[in-house]
Amino acid sequence: MKINGARMVIEAIRHEGVDVVFGYPGGAIMNVYDEIYKQNHFQHILTRHEQAAIHAADGYSRATGKVGVAIVTSGPGFTNAVTGLATAYMDSIPMVVISGQVPTSIIGTDGFQEIDAVGISRPCTKHNYLVQNIEELPRILKEAFYVARSGRPGPVHVDIPKDVTATMGDFDYEKEINMPTYKPTTKGNKRQIKKALEAIAQAKKPLIYVGGGAVLSNAFVDIREFAKKTNIPVVETLMARGVMGADNPLLMGMLGMHGEYSANMAMYETDLIISLGARFDDRVTGRLDQFAKSATIVHVDVDPASIGKIVVPHYPIVGDLKLVMEDLNEMVHDFEFNDYASWVSRLKEYQKEQPLRFVDSDEVIKPQWVVKRTGELLGYKAIVTTDVGQHQMWTAQFYPFDFARQFVTSGGLGTMGFGLPAAMGVARGKEDKVSINFTGDGSILMNIQELMTCVEYKLPVINIILNNNYLGMVRQWQTMFYDDRLAETDLSTQPDFVKLIEAFGGVGYRVSTKEQFDEALHKAVEAKKVAFIEVIVDRRENVLPMVPNGHALNEMHLLKD
Repeated sequence: MKINGARMVIEAIRHEGVDVVFGYPGGAIMNVYDEIYKQNHFQHILTRHEQAAIHAADGYSRATGKVGVAIVTSGPGFTNAVTGLATAYMDSIPMVVISGQVPTSIIGTDGFQEIDAVGISRPCTKHNYLVQNIEELPRILKEAFYVARSGRPGPVHVDIPKDVTATMGDFDYEKEINMPTYKPTTKGNKRQIKKALEAIAQAKKPLIYVGGGAVLSNAFVDIREFAKKTNIPVVETLMARGVMGADNPLLMGMLGMHGEYSANMAMYETDLIISLGARFDDRVTGRLDQFAKSATIVHVDVDPASIGKIVVPHYPIVGDLKLVMEDLNEMVHDFEFNDYASWVSRLKEYQKEQPLRFVDSDEVIKPQWVVKRTGELLGYKAIVTTDVGQHQMWTAQFYPFDFARQFVTSGGLGTMGFGLPAAMGVARGKEDKVSINFTGDGSILMNIQELMTCVEYKLPVINIILNNNYLGMVRQWQTMFYDDRLAETDLSTQPDFVKLIEAFGGVGYRVSTKEQFDEALHKAVEAKKVAFIEVIVDRRENVLPMVPNGHALNEMHLLKD
């Protein structure tokens, strides 16, 4: 049966089992939207900005593990989407983004709303396509979903000229994919895994270093099992929060620039690192020439290009982390490990000496208290998103994450404006959970138009605004490293956030005491509507510990008594 290209897009989405698409129509993608109007296979959520559509698909994917899908038009519609693509690319989020393009006959003529979309998306996607004719469209759509979710996941961009979506053609959507030039390695080399286990068994102070790949590959149960079998302590990156569970006795906390003292000292003193789906980011390693100078390194990653990119490992293992962990857990019984009790005990002493803490106050609410209190009241019942800044780090530090995919944040790119639309995707994908978005008074204004989307589609996102009237993290750096010269970071001129959300149709609360916060959070959860809880917090609070840029992990600024 012949159908037009626009209908092929709908059929591909249906064949892939997609139940929600985020997007924003425009001239070059109108044929596709005409088919969306006719279909009933999936829900389309109309965001108020293309960037938000991509972030919403991103948040949906991170919370559910499914491929996120977004549709935008050509020209400015696509360029608005680029920040979302780059955000997803940096954190390896599986996503397919379909954009409209001007007709093939006027490509290259500076036609109205024409832009070189594939040229722009090339550095911020895993792969991209410009569809040249109707015959190749079914294959490209099939490949796009396959490439997005396989190997190291990532966003894939498909740019479709308007005449292609109007042209009739045969729709043959293959069940199996055959891409001779793209065959990611999934099974780890057994011989190399055995060598790694031999090295681990000989180590005296081994450390498991867990990254976001543990979440993407759904390897968290296997990692907990391996740690328990071997009694090896664990540190998590920002992107891996929740993998071990907050109460796990082997978890030494988050490491890195704002990591816990015990986690950073563990990395500094270890003699063997077992890196599982982590990429040795500069915010984790600190000064690279001082990073784990005498440690043996085992690096497991599905992307061979990530291995040796920053730190050269002694035992590289390429493969899907979950499959490699299954092999490790099966083969671990063949080895006799050292007793790591004294090593674990030493790290626990570090936790007692320098616990994650803040100086609470009865005069003004501390932002750390807000995060901690929210965790006490909601815990595992919530999935937490953040924007980017101080509130992001306090959330990573003080919220008790119990499971993988509970923490949704922009790690690699650090995108302000990510939180609200990502929380919409979470609210749509995990309707049995409370969608909480911790944000700042700077970040929330970057995509605030999406409150309208929340109201229209009944997405009950609770935005907790930690309002310090500053671009807080920049202010902190200006205070600590620029002699308190606060250049353009004062945000004292603000809207009335409560009136603002009420104008959109949501509910708002402004709180300045702990009692008011408890009451507001309870009311917001019960309201089941998009909400603001604006918390007036200490303006000059800093995020600590902190490893200054260019310093080693053991050179932390700590909270003074």
